[in-house]
Amino acid sequence: METAKVAPGRNLDTYRILFIIKGVLNLLISLFGLVYVVMGFIIPAPTMTDFPGYTPFNIISIILVIFGSIFILFAIIMAVLTFLAAKYIGERRNATFIIVISIINCLTGVLGIVLGIFAIIEIQKPEVRALFEANRTKNK
Repeated sequence: METAKVAPGRNLDTYRILFIIKGVLNLLISLFGLVYVVMGFIIPAPTMTDFPGYTPFNIISIILVIFGSIFILFAIIMAVLTFLAAKYIGERRNATFIIVISIINCLTGVLGIVLGIFAIIEIQKPEVRALFEANRTKNK
């Protein structure tokens, strides 16, 4: 019985596609932050409508706008870093960066945990490490 030769890193293209999907989902998740920002601008302070210098902001509105803005910023940064990791997986370089982004993605929910763990396991395989090392020395 013959055993088929399997190319090292055969799963990396699948992980690249999954990282792209995760990046798109991060961009879509940033829209939830937009909901908070809009709510912060829409909700007026009902007790302040009697004052002549009426301003639609109160402490709750400010907190909603700040929280939503930070949420949007975090989601966009995560999306950009995930897209960069997908790019580096496709180029077979910067294994350390991919591992760090995989660890950070483990903090972002079930899909991030599964993708992060499997990506770390795949990149830590000796034949895949050798593939990344070969590309690192070739690019210098």
